[in-house]
Amino acid sequence: MAAKLDGTGVTYQQLSDLEHDFDDVETEIIRQQVRLTEPLYEKRRELVSQIPGFWNLVIEQAPSDIDEWIQPSDSAVLLSSLTSLSVSHFEVEGGAQGDPRSVAIRWEFAENDFFEDRVLEKKFWYRHSKNGSSGLVSEPVNIKWKEGKDLTEGLLSLAKAVWDEDQAQGTIQTKKKRKDLTATQKALEEKIDSIGLGGVSFFAWFGFRGDPVTAEESRTAVQEQKDRRHRRKNGEDVESPAREEEEEDEEEDVDLEIFPYGAQVAMAIADDLWPGAIKYFTQAQEEDEMSDVDFESNQSSGSSLADEGLSDDEAERPSKKRKA
Repeated sequence: MAAKLDGTGVTYQQLSDLEHDFDDVETEIIRQQVRLTEPLYEKRRELVSQIPGFWNLVIEQAPSDIDEWIQPSDSAVLLSSLTSLSVSHFEVEGGAQGDPRSVAIRWEFAENDFFEDRVLEKKFWYRHSKNGSSGLVSEPVNIKWKEGKDLTEGLLSLAKAVWDEDQAQGTIQTKKKRKDLTATQKALEEKIDSIGLGGVSFFAWFGFRGDPVTAEESRTAVQEQKDRRHRRKNGEDVESPAREEEEEDEEEDVDLEIFPYGAQVAMAIADDLWPGAIKYFTQAQEEDEMSDVDFESNQSSGSSLADEGLSDDEAERPSKKRKA
């Protein structure tokens, strides 16, 4: 029997089902929005392709959810070599009825001193687990770094090697028991510890994996949840499955996720940076214009600044600070 809120005839399960109904509607809204805006994004692509450095300036103005992960060395690549950025909702392309929250983020680069790749694309699948949680999962994407130029210091290539190992063994867990670690997994653990979260390159984001939920598990979980909701709406008393409690183990799990906030960064790109690209580009243009005005003002008032004890360098320095 479903538990009721004290003094009411309302159950927690009814509230939960209503939340899922809202989620279904929001998902359909996203699906329709993707289809309606697709031609607009194509038009924008054609326009911005004629603007040199468009995406470099957009990245320069990236919101904090993205910017905080971009190291100075990452900026050197992104602000000089990035030629295009795009987001596609690949599961609903061509009228397919997949989940519109699944996204592919494609980065295109010019020739640069750091890696051979001209295109780096990372896919994120929106998956549902049997315990009721949901979110983005992905697969590591390797980068062909040039000699001595690996900004991740080997972190990404090790994450990809561990992924390949897991696929060969039929396992997808990012958390491992220390006693079961392979040589490659031990090497990855040591590399994660040596770099630390604060010093990891943005390009390690390409190694993000997320919760280990397969496509089949997700489809089963969604269908079972729909069945339970349908039966409850028909008057049946159907409880949701209880969350499985993990068996206690004295040995702590080793987490081999190299970019724990990968899903949040992906959503910030897909939901903010990508749709707001023109806004961020305009901001960059406005800041550059303000910098020019400040510079000219400082030049014209050079004598008064000198009288105030400021050096020539301080008087001539623009207020705008570039990341690169």
